[in-house]
Amino acid sequence: MKRMFTKRMGTMNNSLIPGKRFILFVALLLCLTMMIPITASAAYYNTYTDVATLNNANSAYAAQGFAVGSSYVYSVKVNSDNTTAVIYRTKMSDGTTTLMTNGDNGTTYATYLGHANDVVLSTINEEFYMFVVTMNAGSMSLVKLKYVGTTYYKVGNYTIKYNGADKAMSGVKITSKDATNINFLFKSGRTLYRGTLPLTANSGTINVTYGFYLNIEDALVNGSTISNITSYAFQGFGYYNNTIYVPMTYQNVSIVLVYRNISTASGTIAADNNLSFRITSSAYPDLFEIEGVGIANGDKLWFNTNRRTAPGDTAHDGVHYFNDYSAS
Repeated sequence: MKRMFTKRMGTMNNSLIPGKRFILFVALLLCLTMMIPITASAAYYNTYTDVATLNNANSAYAAQGFAVGSSYVYSVKVNSDNTTAVIYRTKMSDGTTTLMTNGDNGTTYATYLGHANDVVLSTINEEFYMFVVTMNAGSMSLVKLKYVGTTYYKVGNYTIKYNGADKAMSGVKITSKDATNINFLFKSGRTLYRGTLPLTANSGTINVTYGFYLNIEDALVNGSTISNITSYAFQGFGYYNNTIYVPMTYQNVSIVLVYRNISTASGTIAADNNLSFRITSSAYPDLFEIEGVGIANGDKLWFNTNRRTAPGDTAHDGVHYFNDYSAS
């Protein structure tokens, strides 16, 4: 009896071997599948829509700072020696563009905004303000304007200092504010700085601290690094939802790199390689320069440009947005 039972069990085990092999094969295949990283396809945007043309009032031919509000975007243009700046307001819904008036003297220009490389908007006690970085060091490194409709008034200016020395900045955005303070993020080249200003102060010194540094060499645009990216020129930058959008230009190519988790960023930070923007313009072969960017209402990525078909062309600067992208 024992011998018969043993023999039957042996026969059963032999008959199960092919099944066991199949199960082991499936298990191995599942393990290998789990070990392979699942990568989402990177989002890439390379077309845009023209919304408005920026004219050259008061011989201000160069587009510079840019800021986005809820209904309007604001663009600053300057003349060749940065002694005259004009501000244009563009309605996002239909492109209607108005040259703003300097309410202090009735003209349509200002003489104190320097290079006006970047702008940020803020509502303080239900009134509307612009902060403009001039790219100058000293007491006029940041200028505060109050605006009502299409008229603006100079109400303040500030000194920016880093480690006790005057510091010129090329970019500015507001990351937060409360009942007491406004918290700024400033940029100079690839370095970002943090600074705070009393909410209603119209003068004073902003002592900034080092924030973080941007890694651009390893940034992927449409899945690839850019070999000459260190030759690209930095401009202003955009801020939305703890993320910065950083435009850079080389001749007729402009890109926008995206960096996330800004509130906790430190040291050198890497770009989000799953989101990138680029315009390579054959229509404007001499220059396609994105100067500033901003997110409107959690949706489109807007920007302003200097565009040239040939050296000396001053007729094509504009306001635009990237097609198909939504930040929400």
